[in-house]
Amino acid sequence: MARDFSPNVDDFREAVREVREKSQESSRSAPAHDSKQRDEDRTLSRLPEVQKSRPRDVPPEEARTVLYDRYRAYDLRESEVQTLTDLGKFRVIGADDLARFGYDGDKGRTEQEATNLIRQGLVEEKRVEVSLSKTTKMYTLTKTGRSLLLKSRSVARGQEIYSGFVKPKEAKHDSELYRLYQKESSRIEARGGRVRRIVLDYELKKKANRDLLRLGREKDDPAREQEVAERHGLRAVHGRIPVPDLQIEYEMPEQGIARVNLELTTGDYRPRQLADKARVGFTMYSHGDDASRVHRILNDRELTAEILSL
Repeated sequence: MARDFSPNVDDFREAVREVREKSQESSRSAPAHDSKQRDEDRTLSRLPEVQKSRPRDVPPEEARTVLYDRYRAYDLRESEVQTLTDLGKFRVIGADDLARFGYDGDKGRTEQEATNLIRQGLVEEKRVEVSLSKTTKMYTLTKTGRSLLLKSRSVARGQEIYSGFVKPKEAKHDSELYRLYQKESSRIEARGGRVRRIVLDYELKKKANRDLLRLGREKDDPAREQEVAERHGLRAVHGRIPVPDLQIEYEMPEQGIARVNLELTTGDYRPRQLADKARVGFTMYSHGDDASRVHRILNDRELTAEILSL
């Protein structure tokens, strides 16, 4: 989703420009071949083929562990603990994606273990509308499930854990971040890296806003604003600190800790938002239907960005 802060007075001009751009889109249904070629040359990456996400090892069904929350013990499969951890990191995951990435495509086992976690009050299930005529099943942790993970120390230090469907209208977009992560983590691992933790936009925005408020009157100083942004692996642009949908912190051999900021772009994004996210170096993922508009907006501004297919 498009989330950033510190409003800019240029928004009105950008709104006018956006109206003009939309009025021109209908006349671009059949662009010339040379124009297409210029678009491809100008962008850093035009929806390249991304290698398939590496399948994750699924613990055998007989592998079990016991987690404790105060005076209650939960006897769980190791794969169920893995599911709890994934749900806590990403807040919400679609049932199909959980089966595909968490259980190597085994939908029967996914359903069985999710049902068990729901029965024990650790996971909540909800059907979410993703279009006018389609709903899909999604999962999230309950407060009890989140408490269990935290008290049993089942997640890496510094990893935030979430619970609950906070914004149902955004559930479809947020659930796709799990799929986006699988693709990007595969790219990191292919280069020899190891993921340490993930940070969602909620956490980034909260921490950056907190640090800006602590600056007091200095928060309007561009240099101090940039310091705050860099502290969280971000960059300021035009008086704003664009926040990605997802930030992955990873470790590369002999290179130390690195971060990559990821954005899932949709047709709802305003041109200025896309341009700012490209300027600060976000890696963008896009569905095929939205890709051409993203490229057109960036090309019109002579901006480059890494744009990958989800």
